[in-house]
Amino acid sequence: MSESKAQKVVVFLTLESTDKNLILNGIRIANIFKKELCLCFNTGKKNTDEAEFAKQKLADYLVPIKNELPNLPVSTLITSEKLRNLPEKLADDYEAIILVAGSENFSKYAPAVEESPVPFLFVNENSEHFSEFKKVVLPVDLRKENSESIVWTSYFGRFNEAALVVVAASQKNKDDNQQVKYNAALAKKLFQKFEIEHKIYKGAKSSFQNAFEALEMALASDCDLLVILGSSVITPLDRLIGLPEKKIMKRAGNLPVLMINPRKDNYILCD
Repeated sequence: MSESKAQKVVVFLTLESTDKNLILNGIRIANIFKKELCLCFNTGKKNTDEAEFAKQKLADYLVPIKNELPNLPVSTLITSEKLRNLPEKLADDYEAIILVAGSENFSKYAPAVEESPVPFLFVNENSEHFSEFKKVVLPVDLRKENSESIVWTSYFGRFNEAALVVVAASQKNKDDNQQVKYNAALAKKLFQKFEIEHKIYKGAKSSFQNAFEALEMALASDCDLLVILGSSVITPLDRLIGLPEKKIMKRAGNLPVLMINPRKDNYILCD
């Protein structure tokens, strides 16, 4: 890996044929944000033959990328970290700013999402659909951590000229409703500052169902990215019945989902 401290879009690969779609999405994101592309394979254990195989496989992946996109900075990385600890190490040691993974492996990556200081972009690795990330839907609820998802959503408007759609939760409690309004106003102010095309809708669901309502809107209107916050608090019961984000991933189909961890302060893009 280069000693450069350039921010990186890291793509988690499996060394299978589905890597192609993951890499294409990684290239797209790296081009949008003008970041280095890093192809990563995590063995999860040290001193294995798998690491040698992965090294050659990643080198093979680099050839067409460098031939077709000579101006795109690209690197490879093989790690042997516990997956839960990997995002923080990638962010701190390698300047990872966004992590791309296959949505069908969400359960595998879920523990890492819970500890990650950078967003995970989940894409359907088996789909022939290739997102342009031009129409983005953002649910806004009463949590203060909405500021993190608002900022990340704004990046797609600023750097990719995406149209942004906000779905604000509907709360019966006056104070809760006021907090949602504050968060929606924060989004509007930021989007207006950067002259980003946007619409803000008041949804029909509360904060507990807000993300599902936004998902339904995204699927019904041919949007190509959903941005959500993960769970702020995770209880044993949550793990038993399933976290909301896991249910969203099952329903998302070909829709890419950018998942932001509200349990950590998220890193921001360097312009």
